[in-house]
Amino acid sequence: MTLPFDPSAAEAGIERFWKLGASFGMERNAYHNYLNELVSDRYALINGLQLLRDELQFAAASKTDIKACGADLSMPSVVTTLAYTNCGDRIHQGEATKRYRDVVASRFATLSEIGELKLEAFFPAGGGTDNGATLAHVTVAHELDEHLKEEIYAGNPKSISLVAIDLKTHVGRLRQGDRQVYGKTQESPWREPRSACGAIVGALTDYHPENLIHRRIRSDLGERNFQFLSSQYIVTDEGIDITMAVASALVAIRGIRNTAFALTQEIDERGLAHLTASTTVNRPSRDDLVIYLARATIFNGTVKLQSLGLDAKRYGGRLVEHAGEKRLQLRYGDLDVHNLPIEEHPYKVRSSGL
Repeated sequence: MTLPFDPSAAEAGIERFWKLGASFGMERNAYHNYLNELVSDRYALINGLQLLRDELQFAAASKTDIKACGADLSMPSVVTTLAYTNCGDRIHQGEATKRYRDVVASRFATLSEIGELKLEAFFPAGGGTDNGATLAHVTVAHELDEHLKEEIYAGNPKSISLVAIDLKTHVGRLRQGDRQVYGKTQESPWREPRSACGAIVGALTDYHPENLIHRRIRSDLGERNFQFLSSQYIVTDEGIDITMAVASALVAIRGIRNTAFALTQEIDERGLAHLTASTTVNRPSRDDLVIYLARATIFNGTVKLQSLGLDAKRYGGRLVEHAGEKRLQLRYGDLDVHNLPIEEHPYKVRSSGL
């Protein structure tokens, strides 16, 4: 018999999570962002719960000795699944993706019975999402079979599922003399500079209405932003053009918002979702940097979202000395990027039916 859901453990995790600070808009080392923002936040949500992510933990019904690996489902537990988006451009693969898999996915993605990470991986041109509703549906649908869900929910009234989604766009960065150029990069020292993200740069500089990717990016940006970004420049206090960095950020932020609200139609009363948005900064022959942009939780009738905004005209920035070089710090109006306001949006909770 499944006892009524007790949300106290998850609610305590939500409270811990939103007490943690977050710093948005700054180019930082990938390890820093992935550890100090994504991983720490996600563990804060589920500390005190038995983490179930290894397929062998669900093997209690096996007829072989593997059944010894089966988890004790009477303990308060959390099943995790992880999805991420990443632009299909090959410049946004390799090192940037490896850092993410090593630091984040290794802790929260499902692990197969032979030890392979099983992620929901989406590679739309431009990063963001092809469709937030599809991403939300596929990620939730693959997490738990109905029989397994029944066993976990019946095991302990505090047990939950965690849906973790990280949306990532990218922008190139070149060094030309003493200036930084955003929107272009090189694949190697022997290659000519090229646009990155090519889909976003292309949509803004050479729009083709018959190109479905251009149309999607235009929709993600919104018509007012598209018109502004395709005809104006956004510059830092030092005069550095960061138009394409802002455009990439806006696509990721739109992606997290669309996906967060779509998840309200997918998760049940025991579903907890944590989403992040970021932009990878591709640098030739150097480690990529990451700009953290937004985070969100969805649980128990409330979407909470903390984010840089969606109005391109309000963006600016400056270069700050960090780690022996000049790093971009985005600015959004007069908001404190270290203490952005937290939005709250109610939604109707779906019953688990158990």
